[in-house]
Amino acid sequence: MQWLPQEEGHSGNEGGRAKESPKRKGLLLQRRDLKVSRPTIGCAGRGLRRFCVVIRLRVEDTGKMAAVAGLVRGPLRQASGLLKRRFHRSAPAAVQLTVREAINQGMDEELERDEKVFLLGEEVAQYDGAYKVSRGLWKKYGDKRIIDTPISEMGFAGIAVGAAMAGLRPICEFMTFNFSMQAIDQVINSAAKTYYMSAGLQPVPIVFRGPNGASAGVAAQHSQCFAAWYGHCPGLKVVSPWNSEDAKGLIKSAIRDDNPVVMLENELMYGVAFELPTEAQSKDFLIPIGKAKIERQGTHITVVAHSRPVGHCLEAAAVLSKEGIECEVINLRTIRPMDIEAIEASVMKTNHLVTVEGGWPQFGVGAEICARIMEGPAFNFLDAPAVRVTGADVPMPYAKILEDNSIPQVKDIIFAIKKTLNI
Repeated sequence: MQWLPQEEGHSGNEGGRAKESPKRKGLLLQRRDLKVSRPTIGCAGRGLRRFCVVIRLRVEDTGKMAAVAGLVRGPLRQASGLLKRRFHRSAPAAVQLTVREAINQGMDEELERDEKVFLLGEEVAQYDGAYKVSRGLWKKYGDKRIIDTPISEMGFAGIAVGAAMAGLRPICEFMTFNFSMQAIDQVINSAAKTYYMSAGLQPVPIVFRGPNGASAGVAAQHSQCFAAWYGHCPGLKVVSPWNSEDAKGLIKSAIRDDNPVVMLENELMYGVAFELPTEAQSKDFLIPIGKAKIERQGTHITVVAHSRPVGHCLEAAAVLSKEGIECEVINLRTIRPMDIEAIEASVMKTNHLVTVEGGWPQFGVGAEICARIMEGPAFNFLDAPAVRVTGADVPMPYAKILEDNSIPQVKDIIFAIKKTLNI
């Protein structure tokens, strides 16, 4: 504690009168005699590191200074106890984490947890991955568990499937899912069908992951969404994260799953930071495959999306909220198996449905959702036909203005919602 004389003209906060006791009656200062400055708290790392209170006095004689020193010890001890409770016993705060870092953290935790897990793909080791998702893993786990491969998707996907059949848990990274077309025989015929064809005797615990869907300025051959492609195939599980929480929870669940899982990431989301909740910071955090999440509660219309379009839907919902329209936004998280029960429950509440996706319109994820709603009990609750917002039915153009008009924008979602509500 530091004792300083009050400077002339200082206007600090006044402290309250201390409670009198017989022993202290003649020693108490009047309220005007005591000036207390704001306590300052310096925190570094975890917990409280420094607590400094400076009390400034208008000193008339040393006796009064001694009296005040004796009076403030008790209150400071109480304040110290209060601050200790506040800073040491509270739960850890949420942290900001990019989607790239969340996937990296999830893989790191699973590599550490299970020595059967390994990562292979083009440039995943010394180069830290084409999108730096595997940054630091090669230095930590070495050549035997973080493996660079030749530019041959059919070859290294086949190696990964064989390793899974032999009892390992490979993570097979495609530099982009457009290149997975070179390995689609391994993904579908070897990985997805083997468990069924072996009458349940041969599981294939493998994860196929990488960026999916439209990026920016990479034209038709590098911009398609594979959600409907792989979601069509029995034997596969298909997940599609939006934010950092999704990314970490789903990659960990996918690695632990005994079935082949396709994880469709988005290149444009890798560098986007989200708040990672406290529970998601745990090494035991998992997101169940097959469960959607309601990102925003609403009463007027249900809006369903996955991956990057979830953010667009939330932006549209925020705009429409100012006009009195409350949208319920559902983040699918999983394409297959789809959480149709969550969508049905929402539609029964809102009586309207809009689906949003970045893929082509024909035979897409939105088409499947609409068909399932029409075939189920929620159909009788619809007050208007369901509406789909999709990418344009063309190969992705290279020119930016055409590219922007080929994928759903916030304005397209707002238009579809108002159309459905007849506004």
